[in-house]
Amino acid sequence: MPKPAEFLFLTCQVGAEPTVKRELARLWPDFRIAYSRPGFLTFKLPAGHALADDFDLGSVFARAYGFSVGKVSGENPAAMAEQVWQTWGDRAVDRIHVWQRDTAAAGEHGFEPSITPLALEAAAALAEACPYKERLEAAAFDPHQPANIGDAVLDCVIVNPGEWWVGRHRARSVLSRWAGGIMPLELPPEAVSRAWLKMEEALRWSQLPIPAGAKCAEIGSAPGGASQALLARGFRVLGIDPAEMAPEVLSNPRFTHIRRRVSQVRRREFRSVRWLMADMNVAPNYTLDAVEAIVTHREVSIRGMLLTLKLFEWKLAEQLPECVERVRGWGFNHIQVKQLARHRQEVCLAALQKPFLRKSPFKCLPRKKKR
Repeated sequence: MPKPAEFLFLTCQVGAEPTVKRELARLWPDFRIAYSRPGFLTFKLPAGHALADDFDLGSVFARAYGFSVGKVSGENPAAMAEQVWQTWGDRAVDRIHVWQRDTAAAGEHGFEPSITPLALEAAAALAEACPYKERLEAAAFDPHQPANIGDAVLDCVIVNPGEWWVGRHRARSVLSRWAGGIMPLELPPEAVSRAWLKMEEALRWSQLPIPAGAKCAEIGSAPGGASQALLARGFRVLGIDPAEMAPEVLSNPRFTHIRRRVSQVRRREFRSVRWLMADMNVAPNYTLDAVEAIVTHREVSIRGMLLTLKLFEWKLAEQLPECVERVRGWGFNHIQVKQLARHRQEVCLAALQKPFLRKSPFKCLPRKKKR
């Protein structure tokens, strides 16, 4: 008998679904869209696909993904948990990830992606019904603990309160180690804006090797939430923004504010800067124009960057491959782009020059030709 069709599931930001479909049609033209809900999509895979458990989907907008195992329905979480384990069968498992699809876009009416009470209730039911308790680590069901690289993960996505989708993946990337690709972050009470969440998540996801005491420049720093995240890690921060910074940020001795537009800042201000961050309320090309004028200057040597690229229209996502090639042309050979959980209609581009080749502050003059 022929093998039953296999499906891929993924979760994404609410509103990004058409963009995900176009992206996967370009990257994986043999995938066929199947069942979908806001923030949750499934694709029928081609027969004999031979995709590995830890394959890289290569998607900017898919926050979490894996192979579908089945769906369970009901009203009682305990009974549904029993169905999950029956559906799972004798597959190997090291970690259990349970999360609920987003109910709104990040930042909309205060909504932030997180492991919801409903997901915690489902995880507790799965732990109680688990037939392999003695074989699992104590942290196997804990959403605040990441999976280890190589762990076999049982995924349980709560699409609706009485509808759970069961899937599987093998932990490989930073985000795949967390349930739903959602790192457990809470906005500190002292944070002056939710930009703290965006910067902290970007730093953890990108894993840029920024050493303690390094000097970072942040373009578009006001009112200072992202600067607070950088300062909390022991970095020195040069904030560039014509708007006012919060007093809590200005009072930090490791923070310097240049109250100007970035185009008005002298390039010598960046001589000691090795790490550049930018979050400007302009289209991606304008952000890259401003950054290019800095990183290509002969007196500036930037090793790594975190750039937030705004997608005022979803169709701007089609320009992202060109943005990557443009940044690569500046000498950055390690580039990642991702829409992270705390992003709104925007993405993060992380770029690193490895090995780091500092530019000479002096221009090499051409040799005179011998007569």
